[in-house]
Amino acid sequence: MRFDFTEEQIMVRDTARDFAVRELDPIAKQLDADCTFPADKIAMLAEMGLMGVAIDDEHGGGAMDYVSYVLAMEEISRACAGTGVIMSVNNSLVCDPIAKYGTPAQKMEFLVPLASGKKLGCFGLTEPSAGSDVSSMKTTAVRDGDEWVLNGEKNFITNAPNAQTAIIFAFTDKAKKHKGISAFVVPMDGKGVSAGPKEHKLGIRASHSSSIFMEDARIPAGNLLGTEGQGFAIAMTTLDAGRIGIAAQALGIARAALEEAIAFANERQAFGQPIAKLQAIQFKIADMATRLDAARLLTLHAAYLKDAHKPFSQASAMAKVFAAETATFVAHQAMQIHGGYGYTTEYAVERHYRDARICEIYEGTSEIQRVVIANNCLKK
Repeated sequence: MRFDFTEEQIMVRDTARDFAVRELDPIAKQLDADCTFPADKIAMLAEMGLMGVAIDDEHGGGAMDYVSYVLAMEEISRACAGTGVIMSVNNSLVCDPIAKYGTPAQKMEFLVPLASGKKLGCFGLTEPSAGSDVSSMKTTAVRDGDEWVLNGEKNFITNAPNAQTAIIFAFTDKAKKHKGISAFVVPMDGKGVSAGPKEHKLGIRASHSSSIFMEDARIPAGNLLGTEGQGFAIAMTTLDAGRIGIAAQALGIARAALEEAIAFANERQAFGQPIAKLQAIQFKIADMATRLDAARLLTLHAAYLKDAHKPFSQASAMAKVFAAETATFVAHQAMQIHGGYGYTTEYAVERHYRDARICEIYEGTSEIQRVVIANNCLKK
């Protein structure tokens, strides 16, 4: 693995950093408070090629690598984690599987507008009674001539209220259990498809999520992604890549919290000196910085393996669980350093504290990541 970045990767990182400082830092607090979807900022990210980072330019993408994606995701998420996850879902959970499993026709119809940022995508896997246990889903797809008819409900779907395209997973043959799940590309404005009310969330509130309802929703037979019965495999490989994006989001949140803690420790006076002079505070800063660097190396390693077309499932699970728990740890310690001030909305640390928590839940809980890691270890 390279420990130095290419000129292109540095340019992507610096461009994303400049955008984050200029466009997101001034409004992140208000986006969170008002639960405002940053449509204009997403359009700007699209112009920079960051809504389809690793998609080739023929299909509207930025034609960059996953290391560049990680670097950009960290910078965007440091400023606004909600904006970061909007970008992550479109890249990892929507563009990536269409690029890998889509037909040429599907790529032209769906991937081009998604990767270029003209449309926004979402990933419909989770259901009210099926989270980590995917095979418990109840959504069905029945073939009717030249169409598929979908019925069911998905919930906690990031981007759903603002998306034009969804990847939906449904049973086409329940008797085959997980091998009877198929994936479909579903237009959100199709008859019988609707998004529910926006969910009220603890954090990442610039990013909207909701349920998706399908009531006799008809889509063309050609909207089947991959082959019939391949849906479970598509979902798992897609989530492997998605976890790299969420790990990078967690890096951004953790870094923001660490930066806030350092600034506050240097300014806050206690016992006649800045609290940064106190060893108790110094030890916290040291632990926060060490864990953040370790999480970043794990995340970059997973991205490197994906770019090198090497197995990366275990690496992405390690990156995701460690980076997510690091974000929670760092945000917690940052609030502790701020004391009572950290518990008020005057300081950004409370937002980072709230934003960090979801990283241990979505795109596979920390418990599921440990299952993935253990299974890979025990197979060797």
